[in-house]
Amino acid sequence: MTNEQAYEVRLRVNGVAYDVTVPARRLLSDALRHDLGLTGTHVGCEHGVCGACTVLVDGRPMRSCLMLAVSAGDYEITTVEGLTNADGSLSPVQQAFKECHGLQCGFCTPGFLTTITAGIAENPDPTREEAREMVSGNLCRCTGYQNIVEAVCVAAKLARGAEVAP
Repeated sequence: MTNEQAYEVRLRVNGVAYDVTVPARRLLSDALRHDLGLTGTHVGCEHGVCGACTVLVDGRPMRSCLMLAVSAGDYEITTVEGLTNADGSLSPVQQAFKECHGLQCGFCTPGFLTTITAGIAENPDPTREEAREMVSGNLCRCTGYQNIVEAVCVAAKLARGAEVAP
């Protein structure tokens, strides 16, 4: 058993500051889940391939299984728990996933929601091809992606305040 040195880190997650003591090699995904109890961030491959652990770091998608918690102290982290609107209602991306049936088992969903949130912020009116590209780094074994791509397009319209046909 090793006596790994622990470090004090202030993590700003979903607008709240948390002071945690973590080993130098603690992954951000593990700190979020185990130290902060924010279990919406899922860990799939632990190699940055699947995208299930994607969070927003200063608004940009980041695989939390590839970032050390000690290096996250200078950033604002947004997890899937932080995507809802201030009044508790669903964000446009969450609403679109619900309306378009963009999930099945739900394991990959948090990574898709954070990825798409950042993608729509960067490209508020994506084509279907751009929507496919936006989600291409996230893996899903259940849906076949068609409803996820549709959810991207609907979420973009919702975020712009455009009418969405039922």
